[in-house]
Amino acid sequence: MDIGGLKKIYFIGIGGIGMSALARYFNHLGKDIYGYDRDKNKLTKKLEAEGMKIHYKEDIKKIPEGIDLVIYTPAIPDVNLELQWFVDNNYPVIKRAVALGEISKTKQTYAIAGTHGKTTTSAILSHILTECNSGASSLVGGLMVDYKSNFIYSEGDILVTEADEYDRSFHQLEMQCAAIMSMDSDHLDVYHEHELLIEAFEQFSLKLREGGKLFLKSGLISNMSKSTILGWNEKDIDVLDFGDEDASINVEQLRVENGRFVFDILYRGDLHEGFTSCLPGSHNAENASVAFAMAMELKCDPEEIKSAIASFKGIKRRYERILENEKITIIDDYAHHPTEIKAAIEATRLMYPDDKLTLVFQPHLFSRTNDFYEAFAEELSKADDVTLVEIYPAREEPMEGVSSEMICDLISIADKKCVTKKELVNHLKEKDITLLLILGAGDIDKEIPKIKKLFK
Repeated sequence: MDIGGLKKIYFIGIGGIGMSALARYFNHLGKDIYGYDRDKNKLTKKLEAEGMKIHYKEDIKKIPEGIDLVIYTPAIPDVNLELQWFVDNNYPVIKRAVALGEISKTKQTYAIAGTHGKTTTSAILSHILTECNSGASSLVGGLMVDYKSNFIYSEGDILVTEADEYDRSFHQLEMQCAAIMSMDSDHLDVYHEHELLIEAFEQFSLKLREGGKLFLKSGLISNMSKSTILGWNEKDIDVLDFGDEDASINVEQLRVENGRFVFDILYRGDLHEGFTSCLPGSHNAENASVAFAMAMELKCDPEEIKSAIASFKGIKRRYERILENEKITIIDDYAHHPTEIKAAIEATRLMYPDDKLTLVFQPHLFSRTNDFYEAFAEELSKADDVTLVEIYPAREEPMEGVSSEMICDLISIADKKCVTKKELVNHLKEKDITLLLILGAGDIDKEIPKIKKLFK
């Protein structure tokens, strides 16, 4: 892809979190950006304010002349009228992952992968490198509170990006440094079985350049094949593990002080003390430790890194405190996998040990609900009061017999109920709530202004 020769780029599904970051990247390069999305929201309005031209109804008459490249998200169905028109008229049409992969080849790319942890880790690393003036551009799968954006632009040679395992997108990347935060079973609509997901992560790790670095969650190497490990050796890849007391990188002495999490980081045998973070839980301290190690590999000053981690304000919908006063605390989190729900509840119990935990959960995808309904019920049973709303379908059609009731029926606590989103506010109104945790990756966040108004 001749990036320099592109003038007009068209994005189908421009409002997606990954697509919008990529659109912002090209916009900063001075390209004319056009696009379609079915929903007009705060993010698309910001893109329009930044100079991009977007419409919200499939209409080939609104496609301008002279488009040099069309980029689309795999969430867009093949029957999309605009996508079909571009293909039928022989325009160059590529997936977002291919475009990002082409960019990665021109940069010193730091890619963070994992079924959990990639957004937070890439956002922390992006903030660290910005604060340390390292010259890094970043494309992140969440809106960073410090920048009110999912994108940071720099003229420098470093690129920080998430490596998305969905649709095997991360196989398009070429990296100098990579991290694999986790490889839990997920996206079985794509991979069908966990072993094929692991194999995809192995293939991702082999996209590292000669002499690259791989940060690997402790214990995951046992899942890797001998041929993958041999591939690392042949390319002279430096593999550093994290998350275990015997690992190259580990979090130590995690504690809560004055409403913030405090911890030390052991890195390559040296102990760095006194890190503080607004992000709760051991999993987020671990995310910060990997970002710290990656920044150290880029020769950033450890004290500057520590200061950056302390100043990082978080990511929208990643354990975001929506309301906090003397009567109630409301927290919104993107958790949509049983492991993520477990981490969110554990972090909440650690931060608010004496409060009754009321939880609202919106399952994401019929396929994921069908695959993990028993595990969802097991983790949700660790709250004191659980409300489920209907499944958010995203790109899927309904599956017969699959519903939120599958989860609710197996939850072991007495205070549990399924309601519709329309019923949710009135349902919560009848409860005595001091601590409310709202979880889900769908559109449950659209109910938050109503909930906040109710309790404020």
